[in-house]
Amino acid sequence: MKKTSRGGPVSGPAATDSTALDARARDDADDLNEVTGPQDALQADSPDDLHGHDEDHGQGHDEDDDSDEAEGDDEDDGEDSGVSGGIGAPPMHVYEGDNRCGLIAIVGRPNVGKSTLLNALVGQKVSITSKKAQTTRHRITGVRTVEEAQFVFVDTPGFQTRHSSALNRNLNRTVQGVLSDVDLVLFVVEAGKFGLDDAKVLSLLPQDKPVVLIANKLDAVTRRAEMMPWLKSMQERRNFTEFVPLSARKDADVQRLFQILKPYLPKQEWFYDEDALTDRSEKFLASEMIREKLFRLTGDELPYSATVVIDRWEEEGNLRRISASIVVERDAQKGMIIGAGGERLKRIGSEARQELETLMDARVFLELWVKVRSGWADSEEHLRSYGYE
Repeated sequence: MKKTSRGGPVSGPAATDSTALDARARDDADDLNEVTGPQDALQADSPDDLHGHDEDHGQGHDEDDDSDEAEGDDEDDGEDSGVSGGIGAPPMHVYEGDNRCGLIAIVGRPNVGKSTLLNALVGQKVSITSKKAQTTRHRITGVRTVEEAQFVFVDTPGFQTRHSSALNRNLNRTVQGVLSDVDLVLFVVEAGKFGLDDAKVLSLLPQDKPVVLIANKLDAVTRRAEMMPWLKSMQERRNFTEFVPLSARKDADVQRLFQILKPYLPKQEWFYDEDALTDRSEKFLASEMIREKLFRLTGDELPYSATVVIDRWEEEGNLRRISASIVVERDAQKGMIIGAGGERLKRIGSEARQELETLMDARVFLELWVKVRSGWADSEEHLRSYGYE
């Protein structure tokens, strides 16, 4: 999608005093009817109301060739320099329109539903989801324009707090780089839960950014009476700008979240076209969809140190010819992916192809290979060649 130049971050409304928020929370302790933030941004409903063509071109191939040619996406994020002050300096441009636009980071430990939330906010899948930790490895930008407000969401990898491989160090650098450039942070946790990994992520969030606490998976909470004591304990950990209990799978909750976040977006021109959904290329989305099917169909058998590289991409009218390599670290993992008689690899290819045809509104010919690259996840050189930032 075509990207327009953007101005620097502008801060949103001031954070709510924790005492006032706590008082409002206590007033509604019985039913969580309404926990409001600044400017009455949050309009929570009752928790009970919150829950609120097929050609099989997938092919499996077995190859140990060591020659890989990976392709990455280059982005030019050049900024326009300005001149301010001084005799004869041109007057600084002041935006006087009604449009709002801002960058919003979605952060949290692995498997709290960040990618599911991003896809729901955008209205289309742009980030992969799986029960396996670390399915999101790149910054994924999703865009949604609602009336005069454009929300630019950045889904991040879950902070890695347990392992120190080159891959995990890369993922954490990605998260920290995102946080330095956003207007608002959504800190996602599972409703009613807060563990050591959540605390480590919270400690890394910048103090100069407004942070909204997203209590996701509210539909999984069976004892609603425990939510208010939990909320009080969360308020003691940080002066959150807003508290939003929701289920990312309920459209009503997602629409409510837009209205809560809108006042925090700076008044400025939109960064993207009104109908833009993501700044990622079709090639990148193809590799992500293949990786999602890989993790979903291998379950816990396959470690997360597997990646997908697009080797060839050709467009012929409404046809996409794609050749991709699944890269693993050991021969045993290779056999696990291929499966008996190549059946598992064929299924991975078939399911990925069907989803890509829907996403791209085009016919897709997908060819998959499995390659072994020992130690790739702990090699900075390999990570760069595979497109990791």
